[in-house]
Amino acid sequence: MKVLLIEDDIFFQKYYSAKLREQNIEVEVASDGEEGLLKMQQFNPNVVLLDLIMPKKDGFSMLEARNMDENLKKIPVIVFSSLGQEKDLEKAKNLGATDYADKSFFNFDEIMVKISKYHT
Repeated sequence: MKVLLIEDDIFFQKYYSAKLREQNIEVEVASDGEEGLLKMQQFNPNVVLLDLIMPKKDGFSMLEARNMDENLKKIPVIVFSSLGQEKDLEKAKNLGATDYADKSFFNFDEIMVKISKYHT
């Protein structure tokens, strides 16, 4: 299982990548949407955890760019944000996000359940 974590906050990067590795999940981290798109192509993850508010290219712009690539748009994306407003989640889903997890609750078990749906 391979997970790409696209998150600009160093604390969340370290916490969640360490927790995922404890579950024997291969993890790559990107700090913004531009790097995230590049790593999606190179790493070919089973699932992406995507923050929405990031520098260079935010999560919405990254989803739009992902949709332009036939291979990348097949990769499931879980919005991974503390931005839980309904309009933002709806926008992300309309752009192809498959699920939502609130990173600020630190409910790792819930996140693992969502990630496990995409284990191939």
